[in-house]
Amino acid sequence: MTALEVADVWKSYAAVPVLRGVSLSAAPGTLTAILGASGAGKTTLLRVIAGFEGADEGNVTIGGTVVESGRNRVPPERRNIGYVPQDGALFPHLTVRANAAFALPRGARGFADEMLDLVGLAGLGGRYPHELSGGQQQRVAIARALASRPRLVLLDEPFAALDASLRSAVRDDVLDALRATGTTGVLVTHDQDEALSAADFVAVLKDGMITQSGAPRSVYSAPADPWTAAFVGTANLLPGVAESGADGEAGVRTALGAHPLRDDDPAWDGGGARVTAGTGITVLIRPEQTTLASAGAASAAGGGSAAGQVTGKVTETRYYGHDALVTVDVPGTGPVRARVAGDDAPAPGDEVALGVIGSVTAWRG
Repeated sequence: MTALEVADVWKSYAAVPVLRGVSLSAAPGTLTAILGASGAGKTTLLRVIAGFEGADEGNVTIGGTVVESGRNRVPPERRNIGYVPQDGALFPHLTVRANAAFALPRGARGFADEMLDLVGLAGLGGRYPHELSGGQQQRVAIARALASRPRLVLLDEPFAALDASLRSAVRDDVLDALRATGTTGVLVTHDQDEALSAADFVAVLKDGMITQSGAPRSVYSAPADPWTAAFVGTANLLPGVAESGADGEAGVRTALGAHPLRDDDPAWDGGGARVTAGTGITVLIRPEQTTLASAGAASAAGGGSAAGQVTGKVTETRYYGHDALVTVDVPGTGPVRARVAGDDAPAPGDEVALGVIGSVTAWRG
C-alpha cells in the first residue's frame, strides 16, 4: 500500500488551470520532493492533498483511504496529516511546549516533549516563539506536526526563509525526525540541491504538470527532456547528430567530439531501436563531465583524448571553495560550463582544451 496516491488531479482558479492532470505516489516512510519554480502549482498541490482546497477532478488517497474524489471530500482535520507552512505559523501567546502539543488531547501531551527532544529543542519547552531563532521556530512547527502521529507530513518550503548554513542544519534535523518516527513526508521546494540531496523521490512540476518523477539520481542523470535537464541542475545543451560506431553501438557527435549514449537514453525509441544516423539531436553534457586542460599542455601532449581536441577561452570562473564552475567560450558552439576542483580552476582569459568523459543523454530535435 502506498502512503499517498494522487491520481489525475486538476485544479483551476477562475478558469485558469493551475494543476493539469497531476499524478504521483509516495511509499511509506519516504520523503518526496515536489520541485518547481514559482507559479508551477506546488503549493496548490500540497493544499489539495491537505484538503484546504478541493480538486476539480481526480483522486487523492492517503494510507489507503480516499480523501478526495469527484463524489467525496474528507475535511482536513480528518485526514490525519501534519502541515508545516513556510513561516511555521506558531501561536505567539503559547509556550513552545503548548505549541507542540496544541492538537493533542490532554493525556497525550507528554509526547510533545519527546518530539521537541527529537528536533533538538530539549529544555526549551517553557520559552515563547519570540524568544527563539528562526530555525528553532521551524523545529517547533515540525515537532507540532509530528506530535499527533500523522500518516503524512506536508512541508511547504519550510526552510526557504532561513540562511544557507542554518537551512542545512534544520533540514538535517527534520529529516532525522521523519526517519526516526517513520513518517511519510512531502516537501515542496524550488531548491534543486535540496530536492536532490534530501528526498528519496523527486517530482518535477512545470505549469501544473509533472515533467518527470523518480529517484533523484535518475532525474538528474537521465532527465526526460531538455527543460527538466536545465531545471534540475547546470546543463550544457549542445546541438549534435546521431551516429553509429564501428561496434554498432549508438552514439552522438557534438562540437566537443563523439560521445556514447546512455543505455536508458530518450534518443532510443520504445522498442530499443537506435535513432537513425545523421538525425539532429540535442545533447546534455553536465559540467562535471567536462574536463579542462591547459591548451599548451594539451598541444604538447599531442591533443590526446583525455585532454580533448577542442579549445576555447575562459570567460568566467565562479569559485565555491571545494569546486569551481568555469565558463568557456568555444568558437562555433558558444559557452560551455565545466565543474573542476577549486584549486585547479583556470582564470578568465586562459586558453583551455576541453574533453568529455562518460556517456551522455540526448533527445530528438
